[in-house]
Amino acid sequence: MCALGPQVDDHMTVDVALSVLIGARVPHLLLRDDDGRCAGLVTRAQLAAHRGGSWYSDRTRLRDIPLDRGPFTSSATVLGEAEDAMRVRTQDVSPVVDEHGYALGVLSLPL
Repeated sequence: MCALGPQVDDHMTVDVALSVLIGARVPHLLLRDDDGRCAGLVTRAQLAAHRGGSWYSDRTRLRDIPLDRGPFTSSATVLGEAEDAMRVRTQDVSPVVDEHGYALGVLSLPL
């Protein structure tokens, strides 16, 4: 499991989130809902793809774009089971959350 890295609110615009992601030099951002719980994970590729769409506007918010919103990896999940679930869902990374939905870290599949 890797450290959390930057977390942003899901009401942030795609443009601002992309700037944060690039400025922080990280491959993904964790999204938080209004209560601070994990609401998803977004990558640079996902943001760039949505930014290039014909429907896109500079007011498009992260909560308005399709992205992985769970289920996330529980902190109680056995590592092998978590990796299997990620492979089934074709995910390279998954937020690890506690029993209340708050992010603890990020699980990455081995290369």
